[in-house]
Amino acid sequence: MEEEKELIELAGSVQSVIYKNEENGYTVLRLVDSNGELVTVVGCFPYAAAGESMIISGSWMTHNVHGRQFKAEYAQRLLPTSASAIYDYLAQGAVRGIGPAIASLLVNRFGEDTLDVLERSPEKLAQIKGISPQKAQQMSEIFRKQTGLRRLMEFICSYGLRPILAIRMYRYYADSAVAILQENPYILAASHIGGSFAEADEMALELGIELKSDNRIAAAALFELEYNAGGGHCFIPRDKLALVTGQMIGVEPERIDETLGEMIGDGRISFEQIAGCDACYLPRLYEAECHTAARIAAMSERKYALHMDFSTLIASLEARQGIRYAPRQRETLQMALENQIIVITGGPGTGKTTSIRAILSMFDRLGIKTLLTAPTGRAAKRMTELTGCEASTVHRLLGARFAEDEENVVFSKNASDPLECGAVILDECSMVDISLMSALLEAMPADARLVLVGDADQLPSVGPGDVFSAILRSEAVPAVRLTEIFRQRGESRIVRNAHMINRGEHPDLSENAGDFFRLKRFQAAGTIETITELCSTRLPGKMHISSEEIQVLSPTRKGELGTINLNRSLQEALNPPAKEKKEKPFGSVVFREGDRVMQIHNNYEIMWRSEDNTAAGSGIYNGDIGVITQIDPEQESLTVSFDGRLAVYSFDQLLELEHAWAMTVHKAQGSEYRAVILALCPTSQMLSTRDILYTAVTRAKELLILVGDDQIAYQMIDNVRQSRRYNALRVRIRRNCGMADK
Repeated sequence: MEEEKELIELAGSVQSVIYKNEENGYTVLRLVDSNGELVTVVGCFPYAAAGESMIISGSWMTHNVHGRQFKAEYAQRLLPTSASAIYDYLAQGAVRGIGPAIASLLVNRFGEDTLDVLERSPEKLAQIKGISPQKAQQMSEIFRKQTGLRRLMEFICSYGLRPILAIRMYRYYADSAVAILQENPYILAASHIGGSFAEADEMALELGIELKSDNRIAAAALFELEYNAGGGHCFIPRDKLALVTGQMIGVEPERIDETLGEMIGDGRISFEQIAGCDACYLPRLYEAECHTAARIAAMSERKYALHMDFSTLIASLEARQGIRYAPRQRETLQMALENQIIVITGGPGTGKTTSIRAILSMFDRLGIKTLLTAPTGRAAKRMTELTGCEASTVHRLLGARFAEDEENVVFSKNASDPLECGAVILDECSMVDISLMSALLEAMPADARLVLVGDADQLPSVGPGDVFSAILRSEAVPAVRLTEIFRQRGESRIVRNAHMINRGEHPDLSENAGDFFRLKRFQAAGTIETITELCSTRLPGKMHISSEEIQVLSPTRKGELGTINLNRSLQEALNPPAKEKKEKPFGSVVFREGDRVMQIHNNYEIMWRSEDNTAAGSGIYNGDIGVITQIDPEQESLTVSFDGRLAVYSFDQLLELEHAWAMTVHKAQGSEYRAVILALCPTSQMLSTRDILYTAVTRAKELLILVGDDQIAYQMIDNVRQSRRYNALRVRIRRNCGMADK
């Protein structure tokens, strides 16, 4: 492919759009230039449509397959002005909901003023027979949105930035987005927009912001704190923050430290000397950590007197459940009676679920209203199935929603409107980050009990903090460590091998028997082929485990054995193209009716309704798994069923979904599947760790199959690398309890 570097100008009108990528705006179109010649143009033209005019700056190139093309660098785009061009523009679907018939009605009525009426006077559209006021308003809103978003995309593209940032900016700021960016381009690096600091900085420098300006340094420092919060850190030591910020923007650490001092002074950064560090926090994380520590310390000191015979109570519970509690479980029940807060931890098969059921039954006997909750939808569903009582996600329990600024999350349940309960049992507590724990504690009545349940050896939360581990290590909260593997699961090789892995021992992977198997493969192609066969034919045919009950896991998203590539192969095998299945290409993937998909961000606003129309609500959360039931090209929407809850996504929301036949071990945490297939693949040391292997193995309920090289599994067992998370929750709890630091 050869290119001429000199930019030249090309003017014309769009005849047709050959290809468009709605994720990044890349488009291939046919343009009739000023000489009447038909030209192929490639470049970033979001929402391009036939009939619009363009003045494009770019250069000619010759593609080795597609021939001579004009590669656009910049474009000035003009909506059509003549009646015939406006008809072409609307008739070819430029505005959702307007096809040839309606386009003809509009142009015949309003002629060259059609687009102006469409944007500014929707009430005039309703004067046309067949167009209701509601339909007119809807068409006008869609046109205004597309026009505003297109202008925003052009503005962002002019700085060489990704068009997807425009979609997110428009979702939050609508027509004010350009003005906001001109005033503060660093908004692009905010977590809700998802741009990198480098992208925001590129725009800022072009807009004339100085290299050592306070605004630039402050934005860089906040970005570092936000970025590291995503890696689990609640704070960063001040000297390290100055160093990494300076390295990122090419400014000496001493100058950075000056600005940090100003930010600490005006409250943009919270600062405290704690845990041996000069700790710099994002204010929200500082408040969450301090609040969590104070509340847990206060709860840990509150005791309850027993007003009944404990042995009689236990005997009645055992008779009701038809079991006999082990000594450690009896101890757990007594601790739950006597203390406002307790922690229960243990590996698979050690009786955590039995303890939850017993405590729930005991609280019921005592007339204590108990709420059950877990961090993810799948964990809450499993809790419901195992206890027979309704459980919900923590977000749903607290009524999570976006604040008016559409940036921050707020909860309906809080200190002003607390939960109505006498106790809360929180399962899979290792997944809960500091912000969510603080919100839950704030929403609990002052005298309510709290039972924290989890496996301390699983992966920590994705978000900031190491809450469950810190509470345990504080030694301030009454805790029970369940270690006995009970007889009914004692023969499970999944359970036995999981405990061996956790102890750092190498299980015999050649012992293919029971519920734990290893299929040795040394090449990625063979591994993919085997995994695909297991899901599509071997397990459904030989073991009567349907593909819907199988979950493929990988430590990583990228690479030949990462989830992205595995999902492509599994989609082809489990949900191939068919005439009756509608599809929606989006970026590098194709969403198809029948696909298994996962929500990858918390979305508190998306509406859902039950399949039988008896219930409705809002909120689909990170990790929720569903199936695409319908794709509607005309409405540009896609419907997903999440365990009977139907949620509708517009096409510009598809970044919130990804295929889920295969998922990372991190995403699977808190879930349990009938069968798990783990791809053993070479990846980074950070992802080849014992806790990742342990977490993957403990996701399997009836069957676990490792596919790959044994040595990778053994290397993971031997790699006990655990990155240090900067947080001070353990120290704060001990201080609040009057305990000495250690």
